Amino acid sequence: MGFRLSALGLLLHKHPKMPFPFDAGAPDNYPTNKPSRKKPIFPVNDLLRPYLQIHGREVKLPVSYSDLLHVSYSVPLKDKNGNDSLWETVSYDMQHWQFIREGLVKMYAILKTEGDLTFSKHLDVARVDFCSFANSSPFRIRIVNKFNDNYDHFYIKQADASRIYGLELEHLLSPNRISFFTHQQTLIEDHIPGIPGDIFISTYLHEPITNRIRFAKEFVKFNERCFVRLLGDMRSYNFVVDITPDIEDFQYRIRAIDFDQQSYEGRKNIYLPQFFKENRSLVDICKKYLNQDSITQYQTEERTMMAFRVASSRFRLMHLLNIMSTDQISTPEKLIQLREELATEFHAPIFLKCRSMGQLVKRQLKQTLQKNLALIQKNLGKFQD
Repeated sequence: MGFRLSALGLLLHKHPKMPFPFDAGAPDNYPTNKPSRKKPIFPVNDLLRPYLQIHGREVKLPVSYSDLLHVSYSVPLKDKNGNDSLWETVSYDMQHWQFIREGLVKMYAILKTEGDLTFSKHLDVARVDFCSFANSSPFRIRIVNKFNDNYDHFYIKQADASRIYGLELEHLLSPNRISFFTHQQTLIEDHIPGIPGDIFISTYLHEPITNRIRFAKEFVKFNERCFVRLLGDMRSYNFVVDITPDIEDFQYRIRAIDFDQQSYEGRKNIYLPQFFKENRSLVDICKKYLNQDSITQYQTEERTMMAFRVASSRFRLMHLLNIMSTDQISTPEKLIQLREELATEFHAPIFLKCRSMGQLVKRQLKQTLQKNLALIQKNLGKFQD
């Protein structure tokens, strides 16, 4: 029992703090609330690669990101309303396309059926799209069922260490499971379904059928999840809304879809979705339908659930955080700024001792989840990895 206590005990600190206040105090035009236009790609280091192998994330892939770069030509892709989608549909010469097409179907099988190709004979590649706007310059692959024309998507991107850390932390700490694999300099991700946040705000938020009270509750929880694990840049087009019919109503789940900004920026407010002007209408419904006691309750509920997830995956999480603590996934200037702002926010000078963004994430988890973890530690026998 002593070893089990020590792994979880590393995430405890003796001075509990109240949750971060939910407020919309940042002005819309505050320039430093905007993240960097183009974040650099950080390579996967010699410690992260074995971690990915141990936990089944590193597998041999038949097609690499660089293979997809040999494009013959491309055409802009319009959405169903004829507007520019920021994506381009790409084409390849026939010989290269045969190689690409077969490999992409196999990659889809790796994502969905652990490489079982039994069901791949009725699958085909309907389209390959490319987006130069995003940090990872992703390719989006549309796979179609030739029998019934049903389609699905997955993404092929450059293997960026900060994004991989973000995906793993999402898998371990959020209520959502994430399917992704890496191979050398290539990263593939399963599609995360849902209504894009900006479309939800413009089309669904003020519809009579939408339960804005329940959605306000979910936005408070989402805001808390991002801040606790320092996931940045959750503007409305970087998350989706999953709507589930429930008894006499609907439940809402906000899911991040962009993990490039995992603990990269230096400004604290970047890690709080409430401070982005693109999310202002969501903050407004929180202020309209929730009082401070309710907001604090929902924040506490979310931190309690995150603490349970920390306890149940503590060894894998500590392995990841220890590797992350030795990695360079930001600039020295941003690290100094963020540790100073967090130290000021929590009145905790211990943040100033952090020498990497990974150490800041570890310290942030200790700072925000310590009270909940202390209660869980008394009942470790209930949890299994």
